[in-house]
Amino acid sequence: MFELTDDKLRELGALNTTREISNQPRLWRETFDLYAGQKDKIAEFLSALDSTKSKALEGKRVRVVFTGAGSSEYIGATVTPFLNATGDRERFTFESVATTDIVASPDLYLYENEPTILVSFARSGNSPESIATVDIANSRVKNIRHILITCAADGELAVKYGNADNALLLLQPADSNDKGFAMTGSFTCMMLTALLAFSTVRDDNLHELQRAVNAVADLGESVINRESIIAALPENVERIVYVGSGGFKGIAREAQLKVLELTAGKIATVWDSSMGFRHGPKSFINSKTLVIGFVSSNNYTRQYDIDLLNEVATDKIAQKVIAVTADKLPADFTADAFEFQHAESVADAFLALPYIAFGQVVALNASIGVGNTPDTPSKSGTVNRVVQGVVIHNE
Repeated sequence: MFELTDDKLRELGALNTTREISNQPRLWRETFDLYAGQKDKIAEFLSALDSTKSKALEGKRVRVVFTGAGSSEYIGATVTPFLNATGDRERFTFESVATTDIVASPDLYLYENEPTILVSFARSGNSPESIATVDIANSRVKNIRHILITCAADGELAVKYGNADNALLLLQPADSNDKGFAMTGSFTCMMLTALLAFSTVRDDNLHELQRAVNAVADLGESVINRESIIAALPENVERIVYVGSGGFKGIAREAQLKVLELTAGKIATVWDSSMGFRHGPKSFINSKTLVIGFVSSNNYTRQYDIDLLNEVATDKIAQKVIAVTADKLPADFTADAFEFQHAESVADAFLALPYIAFGQVVALNASIGVGNTPDTPSKSGTVNRVVQGVVIHNE
């Protein structure tokens, strides 16, 4: 797909999605440059709710709630475990709650007396739930601040709240505002911004973060360059399973959604954690199922990822089992593998970027394989790039 001409991609209805997937390594480098230019502003904004500088907050950690809907929610589900492991836990707690949950049941997720930073992920910023979540949080939480991570400067979220006294607007690279149906570059750029924004940054480790971003950009390019391997996956697959542990569970959820969206449901999908998959969802597998596991680089967690993939391969109930991995697999590993070379020193949080790029390429080729048009996969028009038909009710 990446070697086809623009004219051929237009004929396939795949120009936007294909180019947006392949542009990501460049966009990740641009995202880092944007972050580096704003890191002091971000640090100052975060310090405004610093318990060491406010008697009212003394002894309290600030809630950081990542929120969004669909793929934007899965960004939060991905980064939360990583930040809970490596972020500044002395100052913050990290959690992920969908805008759709907050809007429908605000009493369950917003607490009046808990200082909160609401981090809103939004490609367009025009989803009704995105706007409603900010409004509801402002009305319910006494000490509330907002970080708006969005790809559209002219979107309602950025226009309505971007200049608010309690908000920080972090615009993403212009090309990350995908024109295609599915979130690709928008997903990865917003995820990278969140990881960077809550990293403990000092002048002496900014270069370390830049090296990490450059490393995963190189890995992302290797996904694009090896598309032929991914495209060679079985053509008669009717079901796809994604599994992963920790933050990779969020990536598994996003990867299966890409297949579901771009094939318009012609390929059925399911996702779970590596360990959780045995507890019932394994029943989903049949002889026309592709099972893909995102393997952690954490030595302890990795064992469970490998155990599950080995088990399914040994059972011989799936058509194919693939490990996506940054480290060499043990000699007795019985499934197939898509390996990233020279990635051993890259943390899982950043590996999530090339891992999901792999999933996007799977979905793109699956869409073409079932005769769909990736840029406009919903023939009925009932599923849209920006959600429609949502009514926000008064409380």
